[in-house]
Amino acid sequence: MRRRWASLLVFTLMVVISYGTFQNPFSQDFFSTIKETSVPVAKPSEDELWKEIEEKAKNYEEAAQNATIDKVWKKMPGLNGVKVDVEKSYENMKEKGSFNPSLLSLKQTEPEVSIADLPAAPIYRGHPDKAMVALNINVSWGEEYIPKMLNILKDQDVKATFFIEGKWANMHSDLVKMIQEQGHAIGNHAYNHPDMSRLTADEIQKQLVKTNDILKAITGEKPTLFAPPSGSFSNEVVKIADEQNMETILWSVDTIDWKKPSKDVLLQRVVPKLHNGAFILMHPTQSSNSALNDLILKIKEKKYKIGTVNNVLNEKRLLTK
Repeated sequence: MRRRWASLLVFTLMVVISYGTFQNPFSQDFFSTIKETSVPVAKPSEDELWKEIEEKAKNYEEAAQNATIDKVWKKMPGLNGVKVDVEKSYENMKEKGSFNPSLLSLKQTEPEVSIADLPAAPIYRGHPDKAMVALNINVSWGEEYIPKMLNILKDQDVKATFFIEGKWANMHSDLVKMIQEQGHAIGNHAYNHPDMSRLTADEIQKQLVKTNDILKAITGEKPTLFAPPSGSFSNEVVKIADEQNMETILWSVDTIDWKKPSKDVLLQRVVPKLHNGAFILMHPTQSSNSALNDLILKIKEKKYKIGTVNNVLNEKRLLTK
């Protein structure tokens, strides 16, 4: 009897739950009711500040530029584009609730074609819209000036690119290590300073490979840049360097320091010719040693950044607001 009454009680409760007037807390209608009675929250995209950032973003954005083969300058690097990150910019400005250009969050967009996508070709300079220059120091003699030049570069917090001859590196491995330890880039300058344009394909390869092997044994790294001695090269030289995964680097501004100019003459020769993306050729000479500090100061006065060749060639834009 008790079992019959218990069954009847359970059945009655089930009927009440199914057809009663109270709300089932797990039903869809329950959550709908809560949503309907909550205070509506405006989406950020409906906010006036958000709209203003979106509208003004176009004034700060620039399209990415592809790397290309220029008729004059041959292989030219691309340049990243600039895009406004609306969401981050909104987060930066929402506390004060007003548009502030200094609080814009900018991000860079990569071009579709990078310098690595281009066929083998020499490189004379960086992108014309990138306000950075490189000091390219070709080394096959002048070891007595290397420590002095390194001290100047260190004091000025500047990194240069040293293109080092293989034969010289063999005799001055301590200086090669010193150059690397101070954070400078190291490139290949052939083995014994030949006229590369007059060599056979086999001789070209030996000059590059032998020097790479020597520099790697000293520094632990294989060079990715090659500067032909005296700027003499042929299409075959550029092609073989490319096969060794090296870019062939020339220059757009020359100190002509091997002619032993005075400091003033060297500065007058270089400073007026400075430009975005300039590769400035020099050597470890008395002339460059005496002019180096003033040259760096004048480059900085003209608002150019100074970096390695790879810094100049990469697509990263120097962002300013």
